[in-house]
Amino acid sequence: MSAAEVQIRPAIADDAGLILHFIRELAIYEKAESSVQTDEAGIRASLFAADAKAQALICERGGQAIGYAVFFYNYSTWLGRNGIYLEDLYVSPEARGSGAGKALLQHIARLAVEQGCGRFEWSVLDWNTPAIDFYKAAGAVAQDEWTVYRLQGEALQKFAKGG
Repeated sequence: MSAAEVQIRPAIADDAGLILHFIRELAIYEKAESSVQTDEAGIRASLFAADAKAQALICERGGQAIGYAVFFYNYSTWLGRNGIYLEDLYVSPEARGSGAGKALLQHIARLAVEQGCGRFEWSVLDWNTPAIDFYKAAGAVAQDEWTVYRLQGEALQKFAKGG
């Protein structure tokens, strides 16, 4: 299967259920299925509302959806330019090796270049060797000196209130 047979299109609101399906598949793969807390309405509201901060792409082959990506713009003070942060990139197991993942990654890279972004970055689980190998082959470099910190849920609420 060649990458030329893969089509990438912007997701639309009617894709919310499909995106949720892919999110759940990704969560199962990442051994974190119970972490998915959203539903179709949440996807529709967060990705397709007029003030949405993130965008989604659908990857298709022969009219069949085989993957998706979600990304948003961030900012580098050091570069003085926007960047793109890839939140999710997922291709269904039966479509892996078809060039779909590379096509999605290249599509977003082209957006970054066309829009003058200084960076295109993402995170990957340290045990996900196939993804790491794929990203290294694309020329991506791990930022091992950085550690991600997160506030969410009750800890976020408590801290925001001054706790």
